[in-house]
Amino acid sequence: MLPRLPYLALSSVFTLMRLLPISDTDKDIEILTLRHQLAILQRQTSKPRLTRADRVLR
Repeated sequence: MLPRLPYLALSSVFTLMRLLPISDTDKDIEILTLRHQLAILQRQTSKPRLTRADRVLR
């Protein structure tokens, strides 16, 4: 758990450094692309079939 915190902090810093020089238009295009990929993946996955035991716990 303890080594994970510095890793997450460092990766966040690198992500921020990568995004700083990108223009707003490029960011918007990346967001739209990621949303499209997410929509495609959500259509491809089927809904899980629930058993009686699953429904009892729900």
